Amino acid sequence: MNRELLMLVDAISREKTVDRDVVFAAVEAALASASKKLHGGDVDIRVSVDRDTGAYETFRRWLVVPDSAGLQNPDSEEMLSDAQERIADIEEGDYIEEPIESVTIGRIGAQAAKQVILQKIRDAEREQLLNDFLARGDKIFTGTVKRLDKGDIIVESGRVEGRLRRSELIPKENLRSGDRVRTYIVGVDPTLRGAQILLSRSAPQFMVELFAQEVPEMEQGLLEIKSCARDPGSRAKIAVQSHDRRVDPIGTCVGVRGSRVTAVTNELAGERVDIVLWSDDPAQFVIGALAPANVQSIMVDEERHAMDVVVDEENLAIAIGRGGQNVRLASELTGWRINIMTAEESAAKQAQESDTVRALFVEKLDVDQEVADILIAEGFTSLEEVAYVPLQEMLEIESFDEDTVNELRARAKDALLTMEIAKEEGVEEASQDLRDLEGLTPDLIAKLAEGGVHTRDELADLAMDELTEMTGIDDAKAREVIMKAREHWFAA
Repeated sequence: MNRELLMLVDAISREKTVDRDVVFAAVEAALASASKKLHGGDVDIRVSVDRDTGAYETFRRWLVVPDSAGLQNPDSEEMLSDAQERIADIEEGDYIEEPIESVTIGRIGAQAAKQVILQKIRDAEREQLLNDFLARGDKIFTGTVKRLDKGDIIVESGRVEGRLRRSELIPKENLRSGDRVRTYIVGVDPTLRGAQILLSRSAPQFMVELFAQEVPEMEQGLLEIKSCARDPGSRAKIAVQSHDRRVDPIGTCVGVRGSRVTAVTNELAGERVDIVLWSDDPAQFVIGALAPANVQSIMVDEERHAMDVVVDEENLAIAIGRGGQNVRLASELTGWRINIMTAEESAAKQAQESDTVRALFVEKLDVDQEVADILIAEGFTSLEEVAYVPLQEMLEIESFDEDTVNELRARAKDALLTMEIAKEEGVEEASQDLRDLEGLTPDLIAKLAEGGVHTRDELADLAMDELTEMTGIDDAKAREVIMKAREHWFAA
């Protein structure tokens, strides 16, 4: 019988072109399954087959669990204290095994054994096909729509299948069985049954890869797409950079008579593509990203990673785009928050900011409005700048002598120290439930304290825009923090 088992393993291994160990593992699983049925209950069985002789042994085993956890399944678990009475050095997570009588292949039923073994073989074959496919390094998955699986579209390429979820389709796109389709490989989810390769047609990277197929200069390293932003099926923006001065990045991507960009657009259901010249100057990059709108001026706020972009009335609608599409895509493309405004709105905002800074200087530096206006005119916007910019820069201000400069710097440092002490006291005043709230850092608590928020209820009462303005965090984080603070309302 053992010799017949070895012959069976060799025959299946050759027929299915899988490793002998995979077949042995399938045989062990079949024997373990049969033994488990004979003993009944939820017992744990392990079978070990000798790879040289075909002889096999069967063991019943128990998982060692901590005493505090108790026995969830007495048929296959044993508490640590009981296990240590039998094996002194055994640890939690180990197994206790006892040999039991092995069943013969004849007794388990040929059909049952065959099903288990073939399923293991199929799993191994599918895994091997998947590994071979992924080893090729392809990023585009080209195949045929095979069927629907719980709303997902299964795409077949050769003997490999990919899963295209509805959410990853281009809006209003309707694929039917037998359609030829190109998709982007997002990743692999080994926990899924069946098709494990995850696909997308709406991912920005899909457009990048489509251009890579149409533009050979990208493969040659002469051209690079630095970033991409998409509103799938409607409009997209890509930022391109040339690594060779002889290569025009925009013209190269467009192609002769628009042939290259048209090929990409046709693949993406008519999605219009704006090709933008990438720049390492953020302001210049944003100006290009907002095309076709003409920009009058830009104010860059490095601290908030935002830009105020001024356009005239004629370009306002173009810069914003239908439903805010143009400015949203430009923001995603550049990574900067972009605020579009007219010259009048910009002037009003600057006046308001100047009033705020003026009031700060008058109060904290104990100076009159004239001195505050001089500082503002010289570009000072905070106490930190007054206190710590190089001394020589302040000495170059014609209206100030050296004594005045030193006095202003000293007052600014004193004011900052006083504010820091007040901030620490504010943090101490924050109630215990606010300090214990998950997701709140000491710096965030300090900013909340400065804004007069000291309790969880006060935080929960805030609107999202109030929290973002108070702390400088983004909308997503603000929403998360507020909902966390409100959890105890619903729990009560």
